[in-house]
Amino acid sequence: MAKKPALVIMAAGMGSRYGGLKQIDPVDREGNIIMDFSIYDAKKAGFGQVVFIIKKENEEAFRQAVGDRISRHMDVSYVYQELTSLPQGWQPPKDRVKPFGTGHAILCCKDVVDGPFAVINADDHYGSQAFECLYRYLTSHVDDDKYRYCMVGYILGNTLTENGHVARGVCRTDADGYLLDIEEKTHIEKREAGAAYTEDGGHTWNEISPDSIVSMNMWGFSQSIFRELEERFPLFLEKGFREDPLKCEFFLPTVVGELLDEAKATVEVLKSPDQWHGVTYKEDRAAVVDAIQKMKEEGRYPQSLWESV
Repeated sequence: MAKKPALVIMAAGMGSRYGGLKQIDPVDREGNIIMDFSIYDAKKAGFGQVVFIIKKENEEAFRQAVGDRISRHMDVSYVYQELTSLPQGWQPPKDRVKPFGTGHAILCCKDVVDGPFAVINADDHYGSQAFECLYRYLTSHVDDDKYRYCMVGYILGNTLTENGHVARGVCRTDADGYLLDIEEKTHIEKREAGAAYTEDGGHTWNEISPDSIVSMNMWGFSQSIFRELEERFPLFLEKGFREDPLKCEFFLPTVVGELLDEAKATVEVLKSPDQWHGVTYKEDRAAVVDAIQKMKEEGRYPQSLWESV
């Protein structure tokens, strides 16, 4: 029997973003955080293992806040994204604090994940349909003459906040729904008539359709991505350490873009109609709490999340 896909959760930045793991706010009365709902949706869809990418220094706090609870329901593994997790012969630059980016995070999983897998952010609520789409894809596609990857695309209007601007990767697809490229827009705001973005600090604005498809960092991969990341990481380090040693980042979407340009991979964009929820600003939390409670009232989640598992 084919191995069940794994769910890889990028959580190495959680402590710094929240001022320590103990500050992660629950989003329901039972004390669950956003990640609980993603893992619950993934388990229901059929995923068999969850892999947390964390900082080693946060392990104990992370186990207390999340991992021990989840391990009662899913196989749990931990992977550490450390500045010292570099190829042989490489040392992190002196004074470097920032992690090496999402591509490096996934590369750190290569000895733990041994089948197809999905990748998500720790603090985004994606909705159950997204996990069902991913699971179906990962259990029905294998690499052939190309790597067969996928990503879940969201309708931009379903991912905006009332409380400020957001950064989104705007996807361009071909007529068959395959990804051509992702263009990063770092400052998109909700407007009465839709949405607009600026690239010059607000001096000029361009309208963008709220129906645009955007990436929320939800990917599906085969094992081949590890080989590609491993080959490309030293080349990135060579250039990055020369040009911007303290801040350069090895981004997963950049590597995927290179593979598309080289015609080595395809990425099928699985469109989700779900509303995305996340806490970009502290004011967003109330909206997430309300949304979760509404989903419970509609029967999409049980009132006590894990009791039915």
